[in-house]
Amino acid sequence: MAASGDMCSFARRIADLAAERPDESVFTFVADDGSAQYFTWPELHRRSSQIAGALAERGLGLGDRLGIGLRNSPQFALAVLAAWKVGAVPVPMRWDLPDWELTRLREAIDGKVHLGDEDLDWIDATAGSAVPDLPDVVSPQSNGICSSGSTGLPKVIVSNRPGTYEPALTTPFAEQWGRPIPRPQTILVLGPMYHLNGFYSLFNLVAGDHVVVLESFDAARAIDAIERHRVSTFYCTPTMLKRMADLPDIDQRDFSSIEWMGQGAAPMPPYLVHRWAGLVGSDRLIMAYGMSEGLGITAIRADEWMEHEGSVGRPARDTGVRVLDVDGNVAPPGRIGEIYMQSPLYGGSTYLGAGQPKMTDDGFCTVGDIGYLDEDGYLYLVDRRVDLIITGGANVYPAEVEIALMEHPKVADVVVIGVKDEEWGRRVHAIIEAADPDDPPSFDEMRAYAKDRLSTYKVPKSIEIVDKIPRSAATKVNRGALLEERGG
Repeated sequence: MAASGDMCSFARRIADLAAERPDESVFTFVADDGSAQYFTWPELHRRSSQIAGALAERGLGLGDRLGIGLRNSPQFALAVLAAWKVGAVPVPMRWDLPDWELTRLREAIDGKVHLGDEDLDWIDATAGSAVPDLPDVVSPQSNGICSSGSTGLPKVIVSNRPGTYEPALTTPFAEQWGRPIPRPQTILVLGPMYHLNGFYSLFNLVAGDHVVVLESFDAARAIDAIERHRVSTFYCTPTMLKRMADLPDIDQRDFSSIEWMGQGAAPMPPYLVHRWAGLVGSDRLIMAYGMSEGLGITAIRADEWMEHEGSVGRPARDTGVRVLDVDGNVAPPGRIGEIYMQSPLYGGSTYLGAGQPKMTDDGFCTVGDIGYLDEDGYLYLVDRRVDLIITGGANVYPAEVEIALMEHPKVADVVVIGVKDEEWGRRVHAIIEAADPDDPPSFDEMRAYAKDRLSTYKVPKSIEIVDKIPRSAATKVNRGALLEERGG
């Protein structure tokens, strides 16, 4: 039996946990109707072995990729554990794509086996099969993550790390500020498990933490889960935090179980940082920046952020960060450039499908995000270069405008794009989902509000009120699609 601090195969680690913790409920699935299913380690061990045996019969083996197009569910988690047990590479994928796009994504993954909704009955039927005696194998790559990146073309990012349990990767992130975090943690998964943050909870599960998974994100259901299951940590996006903060009874809810919470995907609007710092404590809110490519991570705690407003923090763990100008030279503090990162711990990735990251001669990579470092080494994320709006010869970054508009009381959600314009080249255009559909903000209201917060050339020159902004289950938005619908 491997000691808890030793590296070993995922298969060995799962078997050890089943022996060490036979009665402990470790995985909870909360359905959209509020009902919950609970699983112990012996149940997860037995079911994942049965599914592993069935996948092996379908030809899945060492180093093969398993495409997993399943919604958040126990079947999703079991399929990942099963892939690890046969030494395969689980690659979660969006299940809400049209058939033509799903076909294209499957081709990019090039999996030996793909699982979709049509396989749920097959997965469940394996419960009646014998539990196979599986060899102790290690996948050469721990997992893949799918991304359309900036091109809109399928891109599969496959981790270069082998499929081994490594305690250092699942040490609670908050401990780098010197405060011990009780283990096991109870981790709430708010978003889809095809996204890196959701998928990463399974590494924590194998590390011995407890995981609570929502079938889909709903602000009220998320708060209920925090209280009911005494959640100690969760990762989320600013959109999720805004929706939860906007609940009418949020100030009366119980967040006493929260040891720390992480936010990523986009910079946090200042008012939202202060709002959640007030709800959980400024020493328990952490904002982080990283990429699906596993290039590294920066982080900042809210109390630290108060002195470096807008920052996404300094390099964490063993991450190296550089900001390079268009000529590839290191940009001086305060100068905007392209963000490059490197991390031996995270190990980097291999790309399948479209695109390859730009890389320096000494191994620093970028995915096209732009920002700057200040004199103290704090990183400030500006936006993705591909989203830059050039209007009248001036550069406008949509994220900055969105942050400025999001605090308006009549705005539930907002996305900013640059639409074609004969006079300006590109016009700053705000697509707004109203907090109250019967009382949407007017153009004049939003212009006046924006002028108090932005330089004149960044203020939207037009707005559009929509019933709902089309976000994915991970609360991400496809700016390219929105632009195309409005003439490109």
